[in-house]
Amino acid sequence: MRGGRGMAALSAELTRLLGAEHVLAGDGPGVGHYEQDATSARGLRGRADLVVRPGSAAEVAAVLALCYEHETPLIARGGGTGLAGGAVPLQGGVVCSLERLRAIRELEPGLWRMHVEAGLRTREVQRLARENGLCFPPDPGAAEQSQIGGNVATNAGGPHACKYGVTGNWVTGLEAAVAPGELIELGGPYRKDVGGYDLKSLLVGSEGTLGIVTAVRLQLMPAPPEALALVAFHGTREAGAAAILDVLASGVQPAALDFVDGDALRMAAHMWEDGDLELPTGTEFALLAEVDGTREEARAAHAELVAALAPTAIELRRPDRAALWRWRDRIPGAVSAVRGGKVSEDVVVPVERLAEALERFSEIAARHSLQACAWGHAADGNIHANLLVDPRSEEELSSAASATDELFALAVALGGAISGEHGVGALKRGQLARQWPPRALELHEEIKRVFDPKGLLNPGKKLARMPVSQAPSLASVRVNPDA
Repeated sequence: MRGGRGMAALSAELTRLLGAEHVLAGDGPGVGHYEQDATSARGLRGRADLVVRPGSAAEVAAVLALCYEHETPLIARGGGTGLAGGAVPLQGGVVCSLERLRAIRELEPGLWRMHVEAGLRTREVQRLARENGLCFPPDPGAAEQSQIGGNVATNAGGPHACKYGVTGNWVTGLEAAVAPGELIELGGPYRKDVGGYDLKSLLVGSEGTLGIVTAVRLQLMPAPPEALALVAFHGTREAGAAAILDVLASGVQPAALDFVDGDALRMAAHMWEDGDLELPTGTEFALLAEVDGTREEARAAHAELVAALAPTAIELRRPDRAALWRWRDRIPGAVSAVRGGKVSEDVVVPVERLAEALERFSEIAARHSLQACAWGHAADGNIHANLLVDPRSEEELSSAASATDELFALAVALGGAISGEHGVGALKRGQLARQWPPRALELHEEIKRVFDPKGLLNPGKKLARMPVSQAPSLASVRVNPDA
């Protein structure tokens, strides 16, 4: 805590505000869950002085006001599925869990929209849309655990961003608690607003560093009547990457076009729900594709997709769509199980440089004596590059940190970016300096100071620049061997 009248005084005030059952001491039972996110398997874990669970947006704003008065860091937390350490309390302070903000404020199927609070889980948002003949297209992983507020705060993507974009494309308005402790509303139940600076979009993807999203207005769409899946197996990554360009050149618009390299395929083949996914002999790359629309549109697009992929594929298969994406969701867990943990970074390159990026990533991993594999969103050039590690090995974690640093440099050198989905959080802080000019970095920092003059909102996260040597290497943070 930075100054103030002491943590005991702040704890007492928060208890009066929220009730004792919703204020947890940092050294109390059950708090460890709130001190980590999905990076725990990489050894990253923080320490909270207090954990609070407000029950309304007004209480979130009041918590923020008290933390600002006491000059205490405040870290917003959704479902804890982040992969960049964005919700990990690295400097102590108060973790503000939004799990109780689950109200559905409005659901208007006839107008294709809903207004929900930040703690509603992603799967529930998708279910509400589906039950009303609609669709909420963004589909980030861990939908059963992630929360819509966290998806907005990280601008989460997913396979169907290929056609439908990321979460922010579907946010027409939001409510947020901002310093020094006020609720504001930006945007609204309308789709167009060019009157002022786009403050809504500044908060989308800000990772809790500018404010805490408490409710969001979401645009929906009619659910496509039909969706068809296709898997194309290729003998080399070069052939598979070239096939991606063939699909784009054909003019067909896939709803999703993902890739999985041969190593990841072999590690996850046993996770296919009806038994082992039998890979054709010689497979080193696979494309997972989906098209949708009316029955006629989907079938026509599917035929075009087959025509684009067949010439270079070893084999084409037409799996059940839902089964395919359930298997795709299991790949990270299957890969992690091989060594007990993995270091996964998402970078973006121009799609025509994908094969080169994957080849050079393999070379980086080999130089550091690490086993590697990759998958990602092919049409977006978004690579989930994975290094398998034993999370108890400081040597391997250190090697992985060095390898990922080289990966970020590679992505930028190829004309890409350091993150397409996972954000900056703690583990990529300072890396934006690789891809932005100095004035852009200054503007990034000035925006932070305007929204958060005391620097208390998720401090140390989403930093545009800092000496890379000061970034939290995987070997320097607290290791959780049991993760």
